[in-house]
Amino acid sequence: MTAKTEYEKMLAGELYDAGEDKLMQLRIKARDWMLAYNQTTYNKAARSKLLQPFLGKMGANVDIQTPFFADYGCHIKVGDNFFANFNCVFLDCNFITCGDNVFLGPNVQLYAAHHPVIAAERIKGPELASPIIIGENVWIGGGALICAGVTIGSNTTIGAGSVVVKNIPANVVAAGNPCKIIKIL
Repeated sequence: MTAKTEYEKMLAGELYDAGEDKLMQLRIKARDWMLAYNQTTYNKAARSKLLQPFLGKMGANVDIQTPFFADYGCHIKVGDNFFANFNCVFLDCNFITCGDNVFLGPNVQLYAAHHPVIAAERIKGPELASPIIIGENVWIGGGALICAGVTIGSNTTIGAGSVVVKNIPANVVAAGNPCKIIKIL
């Protein structure tokens, strides 16, 4: 049995060394891509051609405003009619999956990356990553932060400025820090 690579550990949600050469090279490639993408003029067709090979999966009618930031890009999967407003950040150290008709306000941050909470473990350096899943027909208001391991159900609205640290079910309006259900739809 061969040992897992750092990349395999990262996607498995295990402690991994983000400084490993393969992971560094993937992030450098992503930063080169971001530099080019973030300097484009607003031309949806041209941007789609740039997004297609960068994202892990891209549905039809995808619109990501600049500036846009991601760790790897290849772990981001978006469905049809996806929209991300200005200055969104995707720390896609694990998969970030968005269904159809997902809209993100400006400054929305999706953090699949996290770190051990025990200081003695954290200072050793290895990191963790857990997937984020966003259902269909979801609106996430500006400045919201979605933490690692969170699932947001379909037809849900997340209020602006929310910090989502736990799963949010389908068909609700949720807001706050920490984000809580405020209305069942």
